[in-house]
Amino acid sequence: MEPSGFFSQDMIIGCMFFLLGNVMGWYASNLQFVSEYWKGKMLLSIVLFGLPSMMCFWMGSKYAMLAVPQLWTIRFVGAVVSYLAFPIMTWYYMGETMFTTKTMICVFFAMCILAVQIFVD
Repeated sequence: MEPSGFFSQDMIIGCMFFLLGNVMGWYASNLQFVSEYWKGKMLLSIVLFGLPSMMCFWMGSKYAMLAVPQLWTIRFVGAVVSYLAFPIMTWYYMGETMFTTKTMICVFFAMCILAVQIFVD
């Protein structure tokens, strides 16, 4: 099967699955810091959020590989997509901003990694 290309519907679907997986992963890991209810409920958190999160990552990889059949590219795309979910959720729930020098430098480098995956053959 011919790859559909980086800017294709397959990649968009893959990125949406990666985004949803990162949102659920954030909840699985960090609800313990947001709500007293979730403190000490590791197994419940893993079952409710962790397993569906992994299914999203699996589906994201599947669709992204249809677009660009290079696993390294898919790995970096999945990691960079996390920068859409994590900063917003961490700001909303924890009040932590991403607009610090250290974090913005890391975001810049993440975007550079994505640009390399898109534009360098």
